Amino acid sequence: MASVEVNPEKYPGFSGVGHPEVFTTVPPQPTEKKPGQIPEEKVKEFFENGFTVVEGFFNPEEIQPCLVSYSRLVDEIAQKLYDSGRIKNLYKDLNVSDRLIALEKEWPGAVLLLLKLNKLTPEFRDLYQNEKLLNAIEQLIGPEIGASPVWNTRPKTPAHRETDVPWHQDSAYFDDDSYKTLIATAWVAFVDATPENGCMQYVKGGQKKGLVVVHECCDNFYLTIKEEELVERLRANPETDFITCPVKAGGVIFFSNMVPHRSVPNRSDHIRFAMDLRYQSPNRPWGFFGKSSGILLRSPSKPDHVPDWEFYSTQGRYDIIKDLVVEKTGKGEKNDEFDTTLNGPHMDRWKIVNHSVHTEAYFKGKADEQKA
Repeated sequence: MASVEVNPEKYPGFSGVGHPEVFTTVPPQPTEKKPGQIPEEKVKEFFENGFTVVEGFFNPEEIQPCLVSYSRLVDEIAQKLYDSGRIKNLYKDLNVSDRLIALEKEWPGAVLLLLKLNKLTPEFRDLYQNEKLLNAIEQLIGPEIGASPVWNTRPKTPAHRETDVPWHQDSAYFDDDSYKTLIATAWVAFVDATPENGCMQYVKGGQKKGLVVVHECCDNFYLTIKEEELVERLRANPETDFITCPVKAGGVIFFSNMVPHRSVPNRSDHIRFAMDLRYQSPNRPWGFFGKSSGILLRSPSKPDHVPDWEFYSTQGRYDIIKDLVVEKTGKGEKNDEFDTTLNGPHMDRWKIVNHSVHTEAYFKGKADEQKA
């Protein structure tokens, strides 16, 4: 057995029950040829390996608006910090990467503010519902397509521990309903993602058992899987199954919520900008503890459907989590726009082995009790 203790009282997120068919069965493929559809071998690779890399999915003109969006969001963060007296320089003469690095240097936490802003700009929204992207997603989850309530900007910053994401499965952050639901992520690179600037790694075939393995909390605020857990429970071979996936700007990595993955550290001098967008059947539970819902993007039965982005904009999970934390602990302010703690219901589901300001914010006085 794995060296990580498995105790349901300490690991309520670990069910020990797998649903392999959900994550290994190729759905019926569309009979109509559509723009953006990925080759048959890429679809098979997704279900065989848990991920597939599609270079050149978007051209530079298609992703440029998202980089402009990133620039506007960084400007918004800079202005807030400047207006509140937290920084002395707006760094407007720098490009978006150098500017965010400079902001983080002057006020550590600026990158986390960008993460927590979680603002679905018009450009990000257009990418989420991009017809080419939906046509590819249809090949993976079927024709009924919903936008998961969980999506992320990914500004991976040089030598920045808070954006070093360790081994995990996405479903470990969700509730048990997600253990039986295929959630397909489209990880879109806005700049070249390389081993030097923090590209992605996946455990090839790690989704085949359909099992959420034991995670621990928290590496900073992230859940993490010990390497021996991957080896012993999933029979992963680090030499052959830990696959590094560089991808050029415009490329997309499609992966499953059950495949273990991480990003490698950014040892470059610039930020690796990316975004992950999640899709699932709108007929399945959304998997976020009943607190946040996704929306229907496309359905054959509703050819004229218009996604309800106004409703979706009210489902920002960081705002919802902040409300939960205030309710749970009696601490914090719901409107504290400079709060850099990141936490959520996943911290209730896995054993706390490392404490931080993030767990302290979520558990109030439980930290000392659990250390005892």
